[in-house]
Amino acid sequence: MSYTGSESDRRVDLAIVGAGIVGLATARELLGRYPHLRVVVLDKEPAIAQHQTGRNSGVIHSGLYYKPGSLKARLCVQGAAAMMRYCDERGIPYNVCGKVVVATSADEQTRLQDLYQRGLANGIPQLEMIGPERLREIEPHAVGLQAIYSPRTAIVDYGLVAAAYADDIRALGGEVLTSHEVRRIARTGQRVWLETPAGMIETRFLITCAGVYSDRVAALSGAPRDPRIVPFRGDYYILKPEQRHLINSLIYPVPDPAFPFLGVHSTLKMDGSMWLGPNAVLAFGREGYRRWDVNLPDLADAVSYRGFQRLARSYWQVGMSEMLRDWSKALFVAAVQRFVPEVTAEGVVAGPAGIRAQALAPDGSMVDDFVFHQDGPIIDGRNAPSPGATSSLMIGAEIGAMAVQSFALGA
Repeated sequence: MSYTGSESDRRVDLAIVGAGIVGLATARELLGRYPHLRVVVLDKEPAIAQHQTGRNSGVIHSGLYYKPGSLKARLCVQGAAAMMRYCDERGIPYNVCGKVVVATSADEQTRLQDLYQRGLANGIPQLEMIGPERLREIEPHAVGLQAIYSPRTAIVDYGLVAAAYADDIRALGGEVLTSHEVRRIARTGQRVWLETPAGMIETRFLITCAGVYSDRVAALSGAPRDPRIVPFRGDYYILKPEQRHLINSLIYPVPDPAFPFLGVHSTLKMDGSMWLGPNAVLAFGREGYRRWDVNLPDLADAVSYRGFQRLARSYWQVGMSEMLRDWSKALFVAAVQRFVPEVTAEGVVAGPAGIRAQALAPDGSMVDDFVFHQDGPIIDGRNAPSPGATSSLMIGAEIGAMAVQSFALGA
């Protein structure tokens, strides 16, 4: 694609593709540094935060799970503190409800100790290793041999946070343009051209934060397609009011170290409801939020990718278990009953679902850290699912620092 421009084209200094929480945080960060910039955030949806941001658990993660020294660990721990400060400043309600990670077997106790050491290495405040008696004080209906207690873990409505970011952008002179799907990207000299249904946008610099479509948008800009995004759907059930008393806040199992998914757990929501989940199964479309939502091109793209094929061959038993649990309420609830035995299948109703935009490498490994790629006037970001929302202010600062170093933003 080549383009020479016309008088009707919109011209800006910086365009950001993706009006989820990370794209908005990045725009907010750079406008705060350089208020003279003409900045526009583009999104294909009619409103902001329609996918991962608006469909996640709402947890402000403490940073317990991530490899010490990794970008994800650093940005999550810093991001959790920054998120609560921001909510205080903007009057956004949140709840420091605390969380326990419960081991119910000797094998899980060994992994729990490793997880505890990881949390200490990451600098998580007030982290405790507790026994059954203390666990029962925190969660009277929970059972376990041992648990990690993270009293500073919190919950929030990230839709409200994203809306506040968008307000900040507008207050700083930036624009957030919805219904602006970027269909093609081209470079002409020192400029970048974006084709949208509303017309062409000419920009000096481009940053992409396109979530589940981040690999495709990156490919439009000439960046490597790999690591590829493979969508995993996570379904939730919701406790009925008569069983709501069984769980106070957040109860998690000890995660399988081979996967970035945390296992079926309980999540308190800001409205007081209690969600159970999510599971993790291959979504049949990048927006396949229901079991019967099938997008054939998306599905073919996923299953033909050698990275997914290698993952499926290595972990087919785990995958089959997840799929069976996805279709069986009894099996789903059984995963919760391991640590809260009194929860029953009759005591839950089907809830919403979300899509995790998981990056897979060609060798079949799940990419465990945030991924950024910079080439000339373009920075592409991908693989920012959980804890992307928690870390959003710090991811925005990280991308902002890359942009300051790589782009002549002050010129």
